[in-house]
Amino acid sequence: MLFYLLHFQIDLLNRPAKTHLPCVGGIIIAKKIAEKETRNFALRDKEGNEIGVFSGKSPRQAALKAANRGHADIRLRERGTKKVHLFQGERVQVAKPKGAPEWMPDKIWKPKVKKVGIEKIEDI
Repeated sequence: MLFYLLHFQIDLLNRPAKTHLPCVGGIIIAKKIAEKETRNFALRDKEGNEIGVFSGKSPRQAALKAANRGHADIRLRERGTKKVHLFQGERVQVAKPKGAPEWMPDKIWKPKVKKVGIEKIEDI
């Protein structure tokens, strides 16, 4: 998490102008802004062997990356935990979006995932 101290003009009554931040005696308290950290997810095969690592801020983001590489049955274990996130993934070809650059081909691959569930494992 990062902490930012925001500076604002102070009016004659010693209160911050145009802000909703807490103020004590004319001093603005630092605003705490939470940023999600990237996490690592290990891709597991059906036997439980870890065959790759995908990173993302959420399990779904990592699953989209795995689906884009062609994996269909996606089992992601979050590093540092015993949780395994289960997804079904696929890649479909779609038309390029409007406003896309000229060098982009007319058809592009787009990953899609659907969360099936979460399972807990005994040993890693």
